[in-house]
This record gives sequence, structure tokens and C-alpha cells, in this order.
Amino acid sequence: MRQLLNTLFVTSEDMYLSLDGENVVANRGGEVVARYPLHTLQSIVSFSYSGASPALMGACAKREIGLAFCTPRGRFLARVFGQMQGNVLLRRTQYRVADDPSESCRVARMMILGKVYNARWSVERTRRDHAMRIDGKRFAAVSQQLQGLLPQITAETSLESLRGLEGAGATAYFSVLDDMILQGKDIFFFRERSRRPPLDAFNAMLSFAYSLLAHDCASALESVGLDAYVGFLHRDRPGRESLALDLMEELRPCFADRFVLTMINNRVLKQEDFDFRESGTVFLTDTGRKSFLQKWQERKRETITHPFLEEKLPWGLVPYVQSLLLVRYLRGDLDDYPPFLWK
Repeated sequence: MRQLLNTLFVTSEDMYLSLDGENVVANRGGEVVARYPLHTLQSIVSFSYSGASPALMGACAKREIGLAFCTPRGRFLARVFGQMQGNVLLRRTQYRVADDPSESCRVARMMILGKVYNARWSVERTRRDHAMRIDGKRFAAVSQQLQGLLPQITAETSLESLRGLEGAGATAYFSVLDDMILQGKDIFFFRERSRRPPLDAFNAMLSFAYSLLAHDCASALESVGLDAYVGFLHRDRPGRESLALDLMEELRPCFADRFVLTMINNRVLKQEDFDFRESGTVFLTDTGRKSFLQKWQERKRETITHPFLEEKLPWGLVPYVQSLLLVRYLRGDLDDYPPFLWK
């Protein structure tokens, strides 16, 4: 259990929450584990199957404390509402910003700044850790190119131009992505991004990782009261969670891509974990997906230090913390949205 940004995160799947006076009480097996005063909280996000008492739900609704329930793997289930309309006001602000190209760009450029910054650090980390196995000069040139894009992104005021800068960053980053694959080059290689459907094993893993990350981001956004379908960078499209796609941009290089590279370089998946079809498409087998998901959950439990909060938390909470920071920006508590800048 962690309290961050006045939000209580319940990460143990067997923790039951109840109300005792003016306190949230965390119980496991009938024993009290912790207490948190309600007046110190703005929201509670529970990843426990055990749930919460009706008395606590009522108290949270009465006090405008957001109470959201997710599965232990992060899938959003439900949120408790009271008579107050705080989420309505928040979403109206979100919609106004989304309808204003200038305001949308102000948020989107910070997310793209995070994406390009994290892509550069991924390049730099490979350059540092595997200097004898890569072309150091080539990696240095790509790192310098990505570094040069950062001030341009920060100053950009047009969404279309911002998308162009994002594309330039992606082209530079993808140009060395194949060189980051250090094992199993007969099976795992990267030539270009292929999505629907993936045409090689590496793209199959990337697509699966991106779908999981998008799902986690959508759940995080819903849990804090935002509309995952209305984004600032990605245009509205029926059935597309555009804001989740926005939020995940800064996490693609440092979480999803690095996870896939680690899986390959540690030889976790092998050729038999993929279904190579006659049409040329490649998908993970059931066994491959099971291994992938198991390692994905393990990675989400690993602890990092959040660069903005300067507090330790598991990787799995990063989308939730970034969603909370986005809420604070939309409510005027922060001058700009602070992206996740990985080091």
C-alpha cells in the first residue's frame, strides 16, 4: 500500500478496506494492517479482489473521495460516485482542452517530449551497457539527433508540426532498434514497424506489449475520472481510447520496448512460442502469451524512483501517477503536465 499525490494505492489483492470512524482501515485475514485518515485522501485505487465495505463507499462518495476498483493486473472495473459532480467538471475541462488546438498541443508536446527523451535514454543505456557489441558512433549520432529534437518539441505550438517531430524521432530511434537485439537474431530482428498484422516475431511482441500498456493507461485514466476516449494528440475515432494512446507515448521506449528487448536478450521466448503463418503474419502462441504476461506482471512489480515525485513506486503504478498529474494540470494545480522522464 502506498500513498502518493493524496491517493491511496492498494496493491495487495487480498486487502479488504473498511471504515472506522474517520479512517480507512486496511484488513487482511481479519487483522488490521494499516489506517489512513480520510481527510488526507483525494482518491483510493484498489487492485484487490476483496473489495471495500458499503460504509466506506458511502463515506468516500459523501466526501468526494474517488474510489476506483481494478483487477490485480490493472484492468479497470468500477468507480464509486456520490451526489457531487467533480468528475463532470473535470471531464468538461478535458473536453474544452481537447477542442482547443493550442491547449491540446501544450499537453501533447510534453508527452512527446517524454517519448523522445526516453527513446534517447534507451539508446544511451544500450550504448553504455553493450559498447563492445554495437556501433558506438552510430548510436552516438542517433542520440545526438534525438537530443536536438527536444528543444524543438518544447517550443512547438502546432499539433501537425508536433506529429512531424514525433515522426522524426521515431525514425531515428527505430534506425538502431534492431541493433539493440543482442540474441536470437535468426528469429528476432527489426526492419520496420508492422502492426495489423505483425509480420515478424519482434513486431508481434511489440504489438502485444503496446496493447497491454494501452490497456493499463486506459484503466488508469478511468480510475482518476478522465475520459480515455478523448485525447489531445490522437484524434477522436469511434472505439479508440485516444487519451490512453497519448499517455502511453512517453512509456513506449522505457517500459514496453525495453521489456521486449529484455525478454529477447534474456532468451525468455523461443521460436516455438510463435505461430508463423503461411500468410507471413506472426503471432504469439498461447504458451508464448502466458510467459509474456507472467514476465509483464513481474516487471510491473519492480520498484523505480519516479523522476518528478522523487519517490519509489512499482512500475505498474506509473500510468496511475501520470494520470493523477494530468488531472492536477487540468485543474490548474500545475503549470504544465510533467511527463515521465526515465533515467
